[in-house]
Amino acid sequence: MCGIVGYTGKRQAQAVLYDCLCRLEYRGYDSCGIAVNTPEVQVFKDAGKVRNILQNAPRFEGTAGLGHTRWATCGEPTRINAHPHIDCTGKISLVHNGVINNYAQLRKRLEANGHKVVSDTDTELIAHLIEEYDKGNLEEAVRQAVKEIDGSYALVVMRSGDNTLVAVRKDSPLVIGVGDSEYLVASDVPAILGYTNRVIYPEEGDIAVISPDSLKINRNGEYIIPRVEKINWTPDEAQKGGYSHYMLKEIHEQPQVIQNTLINMPLTESFYKSPLLEQGRKTGILFLACGSSYHAALTGRYLVEEHLNIPVRLEVASEFNYMQHLPPCKLAVVLSQSGETADILRAMRRLKQAGCMIVAITNVAGSTAARLADHVIYTQAGPEIGVAATKSFIAQLVVLYALCFACASAASPRYQDYLSTMRLLPGAVQKILGSHQNIKDAAIEVAKAKSAFFIGRGINYPIALEGALKLKEISYIHAEGYAAGELKHGPFALLSPETPVLALVSRDQTYEAMLTGLREIKVRRAPLIVIGEDGDDQLEQLADRVIKIPPFNRLFSPILFSVVLQLLAFYAAYELGRDIDTPRNLAKSVTVE
Repeated sequence: MCGIVGYTGKRQAQAVLYDCLCRLEYRGYDSCGIAVNTPEVQVFKDAGKVRNILQNAPRFEGTAGLGHTRWATCGEPTRINAHPHIDCTGKISLVHNGVINNYAQLRKRLEANGHKVVSDTDTELIAHLIEEYDKGNLEEAVRQAVKEIDGSYALVVMRSGDNTLVAVRKDSPLVIGVGDSEYLVASDVPAILGYTNRVIYPEEGDIAVISPDSLKINRNGEYIIPRVEKINWTPDEAQKGGYSHYMLKEIHEQPQVIQNTLINMPLTESFYKSPLLEQGRKTGILFLACGSSYHAALTGRYLVEEHLNIPVRLEVASEFNYMQHLPPCKLAVVLSQSGETADILRAMRRLKQAGCMIVAITNVAGSTAARLADHVIYTQAGPEIGVAATKSFIAQLVVLYALCFACASAASPRYQDYLSTMRLLPGAVQKILGSHQNIKDAAIEVAKAKSAFFIGRGINYPIALEGALKLKEISYIHAEGYAAGELKHGPFALLSPETPVLALVSRDQTYEAMLTGLREIKVRRAPLIVIGEDGDDQLEQLADRVIKIPPFNRLFSPILFSVVLQLLAFYAAYELGRDIDTPRNLAKSVTVE
């Protein structure tokens, strides 16, 4: 989950590295560093965030270098453990994203061979491995070194006195930016958008040899001509645009995201009459996801089972990977915002080996998940910099709704009406964004609590889970999401005047049961904040506070409720002075298992 960057070209590397690392900090922010070829390798690094550390770096003159912002996995966040790492000779420097599983064995062998390992990281061992194999050909030394590595890696390597970079990846993302007599290497596209929109996505095991005027990619022993793709994101999309935080900006971008996602959905008859749906009808559909994407997938399960009458098996990818026997499903739908989630990719490879057809729902063109899948649907959310998923989550919901209704439209014309109704969603979301003061006031109350419950029924149960996740990950308030009927099975013991309950109430088939539950909560004197439809007088009588959503087709209440809960989490975290865009211990893209 670390952020890596490399540069070689005509500019002063230090300024480019600093700029790119600032754009990559959402991938890790406990330590950082740079190495510049001057032509000796000069390294400056320390624990802390990019702006706090690298603004104080001495001036390094050189046009090639490496940079890194870390999310610690092996070794605590300290200056010694920060990247870049160098070998014993001081000639080889590198940055790394990933995890080395055979770290202990490699360290024992290297130290027995006389290497002095100074850090607690697994990454430093790779520098020593490359040094052992370096006979003057850095590409070959890297190739031999990675053969000994069991684990995941995206590596960028540099030797003193040479402006050539060598990059290689396995199970970790890497992108190469193509400029005018310059190249950039990074773990994510937003890092390089200010310099180029032309990119190359290396495949697994590719070794890229990059100099200011040339790029060679060795794939399976042969040099290939890589495909250059254009990114349609603009640099402005990856900036705050006048908002105080990326998260707030990205919440406010959601009306446009919904519209863009619907416009670009492949809602054609040929797509939905492909073997995809028939495969699902025969054996059911397997949904795989992690984190917020799992909550979107859980919403999708409700939709598919209710409206397509197809059984859905839903699994957390990190648990699925330890199941000894694969389910009999022949169609899998995987959700990953980044398309680089390590647990998702491992599951996809297992499923492909078993002959399963895979549909990927992701936000990143050219990502590993997109390349592994048989079919890809892009969510069109644009770059999401805030660590907490907001617009990417909403876009996933929109894709799942549209996918389900397009498939169902062959059986009933009402689903065409639903698809038309979806095009009105941006306006409804905009109304919520435009009248957020009540949400802000409720958030200030929630910020006083040490613990909170979120409850919902039916299709809104997954949104209760998502609301609780949002609150705890950016405000650090303990929160739990529950199916409303489950509160009586234990959690009622925790209700008190200090424990607010946030209830999602839709006027659907769950409405009366939700009202009954609200009355039971009030008897326990827990503060009750209800999110419900404007004009529902019964909610006003029961709740301590009502947050109103505009009247809309109740089938789409999860999308509207999600926006409210995102804002509530944001304002609670803001009230507490939290680091909202980069919450502690978290990073944007989970590329390690």
